[in-house]
Amino acid sequence: MKKIPITIVTGFLGVGKTTLVHNMLKNAGGKRIAVLVNEFGEVDVDGQIIHAGAEDKAECNLIELPNGCICCTVQEEFLPTMMDLMERKEDIDHIVIETSGLAMPKPLVKAVNWPDLKPHVTIDAVITVVDAVGLATGEICNRERVQAQRLADDSLDHETPIEELFLDQLTCADLVLVSKTDLIAAPALDEIKAIVSGKARANTKVIPVQDGVMDNEVLLGIGASAEDDLEGRHSIHDKHHEEGHHHHHHNDDIDTVLKEYEATEDIKDLVQEMTELVKSHEIYRIKGFVNIPDKPMRMILQGVGERFDYYFDRKWRADEVRKTRLVIIGKHLKSKALV
Repeated sequence: MKKIPITIVTGFLGVGKTTLVHNMLKNAGGKRIAVLVNEFGEVDVDGQIIHAGAEDKAECNLIELPNGCICCTVQEEFLPTMMDLMERKEDIDHIVIETSGLAMPKPLVKAVNWPDLKPHVTIDAVITVVDAVGLATGEICNRERVQAQRLADDSLDHETPIEELFLDQLTCADLVLVSKTDLIAAPALDEIKAIVSGKARANTKVIPVQDGVMDNEVLLGIGASAEDDLEGRHSIHDKHHEEGHHHHHHNDDIDTVLKEYEATEDIKDLVQEMTELVKSHEIYRIKGFVNIPDKPMRMILQGVGERFDYYFDRKWRADEVRKTRLVIIGKHLKSKALV
């Protein structure tokens, strides 16, 4: 019985996972792809962007898993969803799972060995996306801040939760894509590729990518069978569990806040407002939809650090409420009165 291949797309918040999956669907070439999106936040931004990428929506079965983190509780949402998909396996050629930016991929790889799933599916590859600019500047993992804390406190002898997450995503990868390479100089890119190669498993390919565009011939059909190579995918998170250590999960202090406005007269003013928020709070990601009055098209706004991108993606539908709705993901946001 032929197994359905699964591609897991992982990486931190805002690295470009959704753009990559969007383009995978846009260039599906008749391949029937089922997509599982592990959305973090109450507005389905990533799911809507991805679904808009399918040339023929009949080829794309989009399924959403709520609340962001597939980690220790993977059985609660992922396994039942997969069993539902297996009821339709004759209509599916490939499954793509986009994890949230706060999820570790290895629990998903392990879950495929569940007895009811193993006969039907195999992990074709774990693809980890890394933000070249975020790695170069340290804005994602707050490396400069972490280093300052370590110098000030000799007791800090373990990885920070975000750094731990970054390493676990890298060491589980069969392929690493370095995104946003057009925003950095060539010497910096060479340095980043060397850093990533040094942290990833031996012989893991590291490939630069721009705008999430990569040939599906490269992304699909890798045939890694990752579920049969669990020991070769080192995980700091697993080590904590095996040693019985209490450890702080990376998403314990992370909040999502929804900001809503009836309309946005000037997108530049909104970007400036969000930039000021980023400067005064520890915010990892801003994403959402923008309502520009007198414009028939819906605008998408996405931000990482102080870098923002916005563009019109499609017309507002008649059954949609036209509003500006932004999901803000960061640390201790609710306690700092951002709600």
